[in-house]
Amino acid sequence: MKKLLVLVVGVLLSWSVLANDIKLNPSHPDRYVVVKGDTLWDISARFLQTPWRWPDIWQANDQIANPHLIYPGDIIELSFVDGVPRLTLKRGDGKLSPSIRRSSLADAIPAIPIDAIAPFLNSPRVMTEEEYESAPYVVAFDDEHILGSPGYKAYVRSFQDGIADGYIIVRQGEEYLDGETGESLGFEAVYIAESTVELKGDPATVMLSKSTREVRKGDRLLPAIEGPIVQNYFPHAPKSNIRGQIVGIVDGVSKVAKYDVVVIDRGEQDGVEVGHVLQIDRAGETVRDIIAGGGAEVTLPDEKAGVLMVFRVFDRVSYGLVMESSRVIHRHDVVHTP
Repeated sequence: MKKLLVLVVGVLLSWSVLANDIKLNPSHPDRYVVVKGDTLWDISARFLQTPWRWPDIWQANDQIANPHLIYPGDIIELSFVDGVPRLTLKRGDGKLSPSIRRSSLADAIPAIPIDAIAPFLNSPRVMTEEEYESAPYVVAFDDEHILGSPGYKAYVRSFQDGIADGYIIVRQGEEYLDGETGESLGFEAVYIAESTVELKGDPATVMLSKSTREVRKGDRLLPAIEGPIVQNYFPHAPKSNIRGQIVGIVDGVSKVAKYDVVVIDRGEQDGVEVGHVLQIDRAGETVRDIIAGGGAEVTLPDEKAGVLMVFRVFDRVSYGLVMESSRVIHRHDVVHTP
């Protein structure tokens, strides 16, 4: 049975001179007791104006076994050393004596809401036109069915090398274009169903299962990923100046809000990493200048609209989870290093 592992912050920096420019939340508490359902991002937002800066002022407590894992009942305390803020952890009983946490990793507080990104860890994927066209495809269904559903057999051709035991079935979806150049960055591979190979050959026979919609002839097969893609999320701002645009909105919504997933036109080639935090700016509207006349136009300044954290990176594009939203976010809004 596949089990989604809770993703936690795996790397925490010692508090240092980096903390000198940390801005505290004006309504920050002096201490906070962690409760079930919290995320590290939410806890950080109680203390800091920029929640991803949490690691910069974290003081690991050597008296606690694995102080980098935080559990419900633990106490986060804010203090100052030479005017610099720091956050420390006390276990639920408040004692600082050495202790061993017997709770499982699944009980630890995740960095971000896992439920919001779980469907995107194994699928969808981003494929080039060439990758899609070369993938195995459904050629027919058992018993002269026109479409395929769970419990139906499908026949598949064009397995190139060895045949795995399980595959996901996908369909070509939205094309992602570079926001500036219009260059194609790839296509979304829309998840359709799962399948298991029952008989190898050409064509091979697969049994369909867990479909989100009916399978069609021509749909493509990709090897299934066993279990989730596990990442130790460490929210942090990029060291370089990354600038791009939102070029895709998952699930077909037209307006984006907190905890929605978006696609940006920057990926591994551009230096984007899992955990990167990017500011979202509402792209300034171009309006007519009625005073200047002659059809003159002016582009208004970009306005901050929110913050996202990258949780999955491909070669040319990345998936990001919107963590903060101060106004409605749209396709083509700008993302950049905060």
